[in-house]
Amino acid sequence: MPKIDIHRPHQLSVAEARAVVDQVAARMHEKFGMEGQWQGDTLRFSRPGVTGSIAVGADAIQVTAELGMMLAPLKGMVEQEIRRKLDEHFG
Repeated sequence: MPKIDIHRPHQLSVAEARAVVDQVAARMHEKFGMEGQWQGDTLRFSRPGVTGSIAVGADAIQVTAELGMMLAPLKGMVEQEIRRKLDEHFG
């Protein structure tokens, strides 16, 4: 299965970065039915066809995702959209 792994530095506090991730997660839930749950400073998310996590560190965000067979052909587009959102919120 295709995997996405993106590391992005940020200059926010952990609390501020978590708040941004919460906003993005709420939007992902609205648009795609993505369910997420915090485990420490890592948001684990899933929906049919994709599972992953967003780890919030003191100076970086780490996004990982594993795409199922149906989304595999869209890996490039999904990865580009994640990068665009990271730029928008943490750029």
